Amino acid sequence: MTRLKHLFTLALILLLTLLTACAARNEITTSPATEPAPAASSMTVGATTAVAPTSTAAAETATRWWEDAIFYEIFVRSFYDSDGDGIGDLNGLIEKLDYLNDGDPNTTDDLGITAIWLMPIMASPSYHGYDITDYYQVNPEYGTNDDFKRLMDEAHQRGIRIIVDFVMNHTSDEHPWFVESRNPDSPYRDWYVWAETDPGWRGPIGQKVWHTTPTGAYYGIFWHKMPDLNFTNPEVTAAIHDAARFWLEEMGADGFRLDAIKHLLEDGQIQEHANSTHAWLREFYTFYKSVDGNAFAIGEVWSEDPQMSARYVGDEVDTVFEFKLALDILNSSKVGIGNMFAKTLGDVTQHYPSGLYGTFITNHDQNRVMSQLGGDVGKAKMAASLLLTAPGIPFLYYGEEIGMMGVKPDEDIRLPMQWCSDEPNACFTSGAPWRAPFKDYDTRSVALQEDDPDSLLNHYRALIHLRSAYPALAVGEWTLVESNPGRVYAALRHTDEQTILVLLNLGDRAIDEYSLNLAEGVLTAVANPTLLYGSGAIQPPTLNENGGFANYQPLPELPPHSTTIILLAGE
Repeated sequence: MTRLKHLFTLALILLLTLLTACAARNEITTSPATEPAPAASSMTVGATTAVAPTSTAAAETATRWWEDAIFYEIFVRSFYDSDGDGIGDLNGLIEKLDYLNDGDPNTTDDLGITAIWLMPIMASPSYHGYDITDYYQVNPEYGTNDDFKRLMDEAHQRGIRIIVDFVMNHTSDEHPWFVESRNPDSPYRDWYVWAETDPGWRGPIGQKVWHTTPTGAYYGIFWHKMPDLNFTNPEVTAAIHDAARFWLEEMGADGFRLDAIKHLLEDGQIQEHANSTHAWLREFYTFYKSVDGNAFAIGEVWSEDPQMSARYVGDEVDTVFEFKLALDILNSSKVGIGNMFAKTLGDVTQHYPSGLYGTFITNHDQNRVMSQLGGDVGKAKMAASLLLTAPGIPFLYYGEEIGMMGVKPDEDIRLPMQWCSDEPNACFTSGAPWRAPFKDYDTRSVALQEDDPDSLLNHYRALIHLRSAYPALAVGEWTLVESNPGRVYAALRHTDEQTILVLLNLGDRAIDEYSLNLAEGVLTAVANPTLLYGSGAIQPPTLNENGGFANYQPLPELPPHSTTIILLAGE
């Protein structure tokens, strides 16, 4: 009997262990985005003080984890090399997770991001990885499938979610499917878009899209090395579904960044935004949600028309990147005028469900932010402030937080992360790097900025931690405040419990004559406003009967390139 009871006890323990492991895959129990910070703590940034909220103010308001997430885009090849072969890898990323988020909500010396987007990590013959040869295998240069699973475990322990770049519009021309399809008699022939002869028509921007071989011409909208899959073939759809299931179920990924989704299917010569593409994505959405209802997918729809991009959101993907807004974050920061950003953001908020769009400044396909801003740290801080105080789901490109520079070709906007300045490889690798760091590594690095209270890195850190701590900044509604002169940008972010004023001087000169006006608003009383970020003695507004204010001047002077964030109501 004792033996039977012992066996029963062991079985029960095993069952409970399995149930706990299953639950852990879909639930991160300790997330810095939702854990309260101590009421009395504060983050000091030079002359600027960022005040942490009370525990009640930090309560999670988002119903889905991605709504208040702050993402960090990583090119694994360039992030950190753990084994000295000159190529960044998954184990190197694990070593640097504490830089991104150490999992302790009481610390503020980490960056504070709560989610990661990994650029392609699946097997590929190219340095960039956007031409896949095996959907089920991590690129051996980056590690193994087990390394990825360990990365997921380590990230989740720190409250970090991870989504992977899932490239399904096309494969590599070296993928076994395509190699087989070159034979007209192969069952894989119809897995790609083949024609007996070149039809002759060009792509959406006039590019060559038909590529001739001895056995026919195939369609590849981006490059002859990237043949497009044929999603009119149900077998192709089933194969992509299987691969997506593998990454969600077997590898434990939290979701996907979906590359080039506006090009998935063609209706004749309609090669983007085709009705058949929307229909296919609705089917894919239903599928991945059936695998994991908590999975998140964001699509790349490269368009400067918010109305066009927003068509994909809801029942096709969870959200998309907002390219027009990204452009005007950059433009407003560059010229020091907030009107472009404010007008575009007003347009964007009309087209998307509440805050559900991905915001960014630049990504891996564009010249880096700091290069476009001419190396001006003040302007870079303004771009960061616009990004991190606006509605949406913000995405930072690795190295953006220290002002890494780079202009095309693409390899040069994806250079090694500059960790330090006293080694020729910027502490990215102990070996010969796959590509040398940017030439300014000796004056621009994490090591040089981490203890400088006025650095760009610490500006990003403070704003990210504030956004995670205050629901109004993360998921609150946005109301533009009329401001004069044009160098001043002002807006309210507000929930039922909190109202926060964001006030930026985008110009390079101090301003002492300015006014903020709001005909009607959400305020009922402002007794003791709290300065969350900035410096100086603030004055409360005098409210009108409609909850607005006139000729409000919170500070006597706004320093050049300054960010002021004031809690007007709530805690």
